[in-house]
This record gives sequence, structure tokens and C-alpha cells, in this order.
Amino acid sequence: MDEDLETMDRAALAAEVRKLRGAIRTHRDATGHDLCWHHPDLWELLPERTKPSIAVPPWPKFMRGCIRYRASLDRQAASAPIHDKEYDG
Repeated sequence: MDEDLETMDRAALAAEVRKLRGAIRTHRDATGHDLCWHHPDLWELLPERTKPSIAVPPWPKFMRGCIRYRASLDRQAASAPIHDKEYDG
């Protein structure tokens, strides 16, 4: 699946690493309501072009997952500042 890496020279590999690191940093630095979104832009960085096949839980189960995710942030990022703004998207 990653055969393209075998044909890249050092400069191309370094450029690929920088591109991927930049995307990871963008995702890592998401804050506020952006923490909750689907991120197909990350998948587009892969060389294989496939349409991701996702499954979406029904609303009650989805919302319970959101609540668990938010609760995990209380544990894992307890000192994070509060982003007290409504979603306006």
C-alpha cells in the first residue's frame, strides 16, 4: 500500500513527512467545536483514493458517545480553558 515511498528520494520523503506532520498538527490543534468534526481532509493525504465507508450511530447512541468524549476531556485535559461559545456553523 505504501510502495510509492520506495520510489521517493530523500527530498520527496522529507516533503511528505512535513506535509503529514502539518496535517497532524492541524488536527491536534483543533479546539472548541472543531474537536467534534469528521476529518476527511486527513484521509485525503493518503495516496490511495477510496471513498471511506463510515457507519453513523443512531442519534441517542451518537450523543452518548459525544458525552463520553467530552467527559474524557475533563479527565485528560482538566486544565484546558473553557470555550464557552455556541456553534455557529
